[in-house]
Amino acid sequence: MGVADATCYNCGRRNPGLWGFAPALRNLGRDLGFVPFIMGATILAFGASLLLSRGDIGMGGLFSLFSPNSEALFTLGASGALPVFRLGRWWTVLSASWLHGGVLHIFFNLMWVRQLAPATAELYGPGRTVIIYTAAGVAGFALSSFAGAYLPNLFILRGGQFTVGASASIFGLLGALVYYGRRTGSSAVHGQAVSWALTMGLFGLVMPGIDNYAHAGGFAGGYLIARLLDPLTPERIDHLAIAIACLLASVAAIAWSAYTVLG
Repeated sequence: MGVADATCYNCGRRNPGLWGFAPALRNLGRDLGFVPFIMGATILAFGASLLLSRGDIGMGGLFSLFSPNSEALFTLGASGALPVFRLGRWWTVLSASWLHGGVLHIFFNLMWVRQLAPATAELYGPGRTVIIYTAAGVAGFALSSFAGAYLPNLFILRGGQFTVGASASIFGLLGALVYYGRRTGSSAVHGQAVSWALTMGLFGLVMPGIDNYAHAGGFAGGYLIARLLDPLTPERIDHLAIAIACLLASVAAIAWSAYTVLG
């Protein structure tokens, strides 16, 4: 198929060669560079939070090792009941997925991103994977913030007053993989995704300080958006456009959060 062909002869997709940019995009990999982008941007945001902490960095234990202070995380866009409902910083449901509370926190989350995002991109396409990742993060932090503001604490279920991390988006990828298994009848994908979700969910229930509402909201958000996107249909060019908009909105949320504090 030539890069100048108007439609695909097999599926009818318009501009299948992406106006001649398809070979260059293929060099980025099946996820179009999304995984390296997440990892790089997340590490940069973590570094920025340490710099903004101005030496007030947690070193007290394994889970607080190299943890930025609350002021730095708030500046860059931490979410939760306090920022969203008390201070009106609603855009933080977009920015919080890119922030982390310590070196162990960021290490495990990026490890799961590296494991799950390429597999999801293989099944849904890179554009739809970005949409799922972003929407799941928004759903997870919206639910956690709402629970922290309006729902009572139920033993191990506590809404987030102040929360960060990529785990809501990671659970969204798991939700999308679970739906793919159900939609296609793939017991292998469904079984593996359910196993990972249960393992991570149980870990969150027994470990202190885990935002389980964000996990639940992220999983539900990923599952529902995957249903809307339907993995059995080809990815379209508008999916890629929406994906770019999602990434730009996330960057803008971090920038605006910092501007409102430092500007």
